[in-house]
Amino acid sequence: MPVKSSTSRVLRWPDRAAVDAAVRAWAQRRAAVQPHLLRFGYFGSYARGDWGVGSDVDLVAIVSCATRPFAERAPDFDLSGLPVPAELIVYTEDEWAQLLAEPRRFARDIDAQAVWVFERS
Repeated sequence: MPVKSSTSRVLRWPDRAAVDAAVRAWAQRRAAVQPHLLRFGYFGSYARGDWGVGSDVDLVAIVSCATRPFAERAPDFDLSGLPVPAELIVYTEDEWAQLLAEPRRFARDIDAQAVWVFERS
């Protein structure tokens, strides 16, 4: 969230470097306790570098398997420690592969644009 400088009343929105570091640290912590997390990244304005005050960070997670339907997966990931609001989409690796193979560009655009901060080897 925005932070106030100790010498100013002006609020500053976290920049890309701060958000990138926070997302990387979050992904490492999450991967340590969730072995089904295969890839994690961010896309959108923070990945493109055109973020601004009020921007959220768009996140994508690829998991090996999921017991919940697509629409119910994101709440399983506590994103409250990130410095800006976040939106998360969670795909299984099979769903992701299928999306990448489809003619629609949504997943391919995310994959090409994303800053992948975690990949399980």
